[in-house]
Amino acid sequence: MLLLETVSIRDGAAEHIEYHNRRLNKSRKELWAIGESIDLSSVLTDLPLHGHHRCRILYGEKGIESTEYFPYTSREIDSIALVESGIDYRYKYADRTGLDALRELAPGWDEVLIVRDGLVTDTTIANIAFREEGRWITPAVPLLEGTTRQRLIDNGFLGCREISYGEIGGFDGVALMNAMVGFRIITPQWSSIIEGRV
Repeated sequence: MLLLETVSIRDGAAEHIEYHNRRLNKSRKELWAIGESIDLSSVLTDLPLHGHHRCRILYGEKGIESTEYFPYTSREIDSIALVESGIDYRYKYADRTGLDALRELAPGWDEVLIVRDGLVTDTTIANIAFREEGRWITPAVPLLEGTTRQRLIDNGFLGCREISYGEIGGFDGVALMNAMVGFRIITPQWSSIIEGRV
């Protein structure tokens, strides 16, 4: 089993690497009882010096398997389908077959938001936040504890609570967040809920 870290590289600098280190080492300890820490700063060499790049790091029980750099271009998210699923993605698995299958349930939609037991979790590519009376909140139990989500909780920008899918229409703002986009406010069209099998 391989896991994945995606690090934003901007003009030769790895952004927020301490949060990626924290998640990587927590995953290694929980999955394989490995207490020895890895510092990704010592792994990321020959960083692209100009522009915005995505660094894809694959790792497993034996350590870092590979690092690759790709020029990054964000995609627009103008429509989101709600998909009910009990999928388990608590670790950032390199195998995204289950997430891809959920996206296939909503052809024509830019992204899906996964609903589990009536509660909002994440999209397949990012954590989500909603603005409620001027304050940004994010689901208390996400599908994956993203590094940007954790950083924004730590600095007090984000609050957490359980959010039911029926509440979505009552918020006055929506944002997606991950290591690559940071925190990006969007104004999507929403679907009715779709039942998934994953």
